[in-house]
Amino acid sequence: MFPTHRPRRLRTHPQLRRMVRETVLTTNDLIYPLFAIPGEGIANEVKSMPGVYQLTVDKIVEEAKEVYDLGIPAIILFGIPADKDTDATGAWHDCGIVQKAATAVKEAVPDLIVIADTCLCEYTSHGHCGYLQVGDLTGRVLNDPTLELLKKTAVSQAKAGADIIAPSGMMDGFVQAIRAGLDEAGFPDTPILSYAAKYASAYYGPFRDAADSTPQFGDRRTYQMDPGNSREAIKEIELDIAEGADMLMVKPALAYMDIIWRVKEASNLPVAAYNVSGEYSMVKAAALNGWIDEQRVVMETLTGFKRAGADLILTYHAKDAARWLR
Repeated sequence: MFPTHRPRRLRTHPQLRRMVRETVLTTNDLIYPLFAIPGEGIANEVKSMPGVYQLTVDKIVEEAKEVYDLGIPAIILFGIPADKDTDATGAWHDCGIVQKAATAVKEAVPDLIVIADTCLCEYTSHGHCGYLQVGDLTGRVLNDPTLELLKKTAVSQAKAGADIIAPSGMMDGFVQAIRAGLDEAGFPDTPILSYAAKYASAYYGPFRDAADSTPQFGDRRTYQMDPGNSREAIKEIELDIAEGADMLMVKPALAYMDIIWRVKEASNLPVAAYNVSGEYSMVKAAALNGWIDEQRVVMETLTGFKRAGADLILTYHAKDAARWLR
């Protein structure tokens, strides 16, 4: 007679549950996003993202020190320039806001990894991720001319001290163009974390407040992926791998755990999941109303991303999670 199997036997004690836990979240998995603005001594809270701020470079440095002390290994920098134009000059100029922030952070906290978001929407006057056809109000970005801007931006960010370049504009061939630009400029060892599967998502709303990047017309559906597609994500990652990507990202994360899993299964590269602004703000709003236990929900969600296959998690919860993990 076979013995009775009782899975609950392994759940009877906290230490026993720890011993048999399959998925473990650590601070090594976390990346903290920061928004840089011109000026000095300024911290503007983003109304739709409680606890998240637009920060001047001096404040960014303070945050970077705190992040490092918490054991979080990396930050990702987004920039909001003082002026915008059709050429996204603030993205690739050597004195751009991300460039200044990257240099200041690396001088103050040299062991903290600085990732530079390499996109143009925060820097263009129309809010789209590249050049537009003159008179076109649909938001269809001209692919190949935009690649040149992305290449210039990546090289400028690397020169400023960025350790990792993270292109997010979803242009065809952007990884290849950036890899070539970095290699030609003397940065062959600078890795590329590609936003390989970035969906046209409603979860980005609060981010557009934080980054001041809402399109002035049209939308981004001609270059970001349709939420109904999963096979297309595999096609995108295969192209990015062939072009020289070192890491792959899925964005958003919460509604796309199946995509995280598929990307992980299809590749041997590290996979990042972006726990985006809308996901963060929903948790914060519910917690502020007393409807959920914020700590338990956040930690369960982040663990879910890891269980789905994420090696890295970009999240606005990173500092809180690091404290809860202590």
